[in-house]
Amino acid sequence: MGGYILKRLLATIPVLFVVAAVVFFILHLSPGDPAEIMAGERPTPENVERIRRSLGLDRPMLEQFALWLLQIARGDLGRSIYYDRPVIGLILARVEPTLALTITTITFSVLLAVPLGILAAWRAGTWVDRAVMLQSVLAFSLPVFLIGYVLVINLALGWRLFPVQGYVGIAQDPLQFAHRLVLPTVSLGLVHAALLARITRGTMLEVLGEDFIRTARAKGMRERRMLLVHAIRNAAIPIVTTIGSGIALLIGGVVVTESVFAIPGIGRLTLDAVLHRDYPVIQGVILVVAAVYVLVNLLIDLSYRLFDPRVRY
Repeated sequence: MGGYILKRLLATIPVLFVVAAVVFFILHLSPGDPAEIMAGERPTPENVERIRRSLGLDRPMLEQFALWLLQIARGDLGRSIYYDRPVIGLILARVEPTLALTITTITFSVLLAVPLGILAAWRAGTWVDRAVMLQSVLAFSLPVFLIGYVLVINLALGWRLFPVQGYVGIAQDPLQFAHRLVLPTVSLGLVHAALLARITRGTMLEVLGEDFIRTARAKGMRERRMLLVHAIRNAAIPIVTTIGSGIALLIGGVVVTESVFAIPGIGRLTLDAVLHRDYPVIQGVILVVAAVYVLVNLLIDLSYRLFDPRVRY
């Protein structure tokens, strides 16, 4: 297994290189000049040119890319143009809210979707199955921001059960931390849960049609034990894969959710960086997110053996 992990880690290097190259050239070829934004509302050409020289934006693009790669190799993601702070420091300062929202969202979606998917597969063709699938299609079709605003209007402004916006660290107040994460977690988790419920239902339907399930029923095994022990374990690998792949879906949703609920996380940092044409921050955030996504996929692959001992690496 050690050799397999080493090969997968080495394989992330070309992946991250391609991601870095694509992000760098797309940003630098897109319209807009960060020097003009930093120069103010009425910039003079001399002032804009001075800022461009100080930022190194007057150099050839390939030279800028090579210098940036050398910085990354040293563990330096550059310095923010807008905040005038190291990018790595900005990212670390915003990690906690995003990490907390991601963990609560995945937990909520798994606890909601997996039982519903199992129930829909067990009662396939009945009104229960159709109701679960209808809700899944509806939740997956709605934008995250629309779900968030509906929850805010009804549960926050209408019934005043939850705060509208804001974030409190878990170290400051654990109760407020959990209270303020309810609406963002539900609005983002419903979309992920919809996809996961459909995958769980389809996989469970396939497993429930296998010979060993029919044999277990013929021997008089209880339905609950058959579903929760034998069937779900054989259906676990596609479900776990979907959970990991859904992180990409969460990454896109986090940007919108953090903006709707004013959560000072990495998604909000990315949006601010895009608005201010802050190249180093955008590049650094995307590179870190790509590395995390590759690492999560590796962990998911390693978890397969927990569900199927026949898996070999």
